[in-house]
Amino acid sequence: MSVKIRLQRHGKKGKPFYWIVAADARSKRDGKFLEKLGTYNPNTNPATVDLDVDSSVKWLQNGAQPTDTARTLLSYKGVLLKHHLAGGVRKGAFSEEEAEKKFQAWLDEKAGLINAKVDGLAKSKAEEAAKALQAEKEVNEKRKAAVAEAEAAAKAEQEAAAAAAEVSEEVSEDTAADEATEKTAE
Repeated sequence: MSVKIRLQRHGKKGKPFYWIVAADARSKRDGKFLEKLGTYNPNTNPATVDLDVDSSVKWLQNGAQPTDTARTLLSYKGVLLKHHLAGGVRKGAFSEEEAEKKFQAWLDEKAGLINAKVDGLAKSKAEEAAKALQAEKEVNEKRKAAVAEAEAAAKAEQEAAAAAAEVSEEVSEDTAADEATEKTAE
């Protein structure tokens, strides 16, 4: 029986979530599997991969062949490196402790790269939020200035109307006084 390390799709439409499994090559994509090795969530940034490294190495040593995507994920988590180092230990090229040191150094370097990417994403998100806030502040300032202008124009109109009303009252009083003097003169 040939064994493949492959992905089994789960999740909903548009939001895939995968199990990384060791399965018989003849079984269906989402069918029966021999062992669940981990999970893969491509919806997060960076993608989340949880993997049992020791079980994966065991399956590789027993002859399981990973698919292309599974090989990429195994490489991302260091399973292929650990399998390679285990082969070196079997051949006597170096000891188990040296292999473990090399693997741990690689894991530390990889964790540093991932943390740098997460920090960069968080920083860019914060910058975008700051830009959006600044743009909103500018819009609010413009809106306040427009409202102040409109209020000033309305106040000026009211004052002009009040002044015109006073002038017309004075004119009407003067006219009424003139008429009254004309009537008394007649």
